[in-house]
Amino acid sequence: MTQIKETEVIKEIRISTEEKIVTAARKVFTKKGLSGARMQDIADEAGINKALLHYYFRSKEKLFEKIFEEASTKMFTKITEFIDSKEMNLFEKIEKMVENQIVMSMENPFLPAFVVNEFHQNAESSICQTIGQKMTVSKKLIEQIQEAVNQGFIRPINPLQLFINIMSLSMFPFIAKPIMQINTGLSDELFAVLMEQRKKEVADFIIRAIRM
Repeated sequence: MTQIKETEVIKEIRISTEEKIVTAARKVFTKKGLSGARMQDIADEAGINKALLHYYFRSKEKLFEKIFEEASTKMFTKITEFIDSKEMNLFEKIEKMVENQIVMSMENPFLPAFVVNEFHQNAESSICQTIGQKMTVSKKLIEQIQEAVNQGFIRPINPLQLFINIMSLSMFPFIAKPIMQINTGLSDELFAVLMEQRKKEVADFIIRAIRM
């Protein structure tokens, strides 16, 4: 019985330490990005030594991959729940897609820029392959778009173009944030307010552009 309790305690300590590392890494990646972050920075933020950090994660790429996998799973699970829904019309789905993408980027501001850089530098990496698989346009969504075109509800549009518009208009401000802040003096607080407003602005803009 004592041995079982000790094993449970060790397991709890391990989980607690790993969570502490992931939380610290998320903060460091947010501030410095993947290329600028160092394992020592993450260890310092987590309040542990570098050797212990390497015991849990061999490299910052492995650590980032875990963080990305958790974040993307959370995001795409939500998207999947409504993207194939028969109860939601196309415009409601567009609103949801925009909202989810912006919320995801606000919670993980380092992700949009990382995705772009990683695809340019190493499109064959496991992370890029994971992104590519999860960001494919749903067959049911394509059918719904085509049906809306056929019924005269929206203007003729390539479903892929619509998907690109949603993703680019939602993600670009996070990629361009440093430039925007330099040019406009926009604080992090005001940027957050702007992005909150953008959930509705982007969805309305896209819907107005395709509505008949």
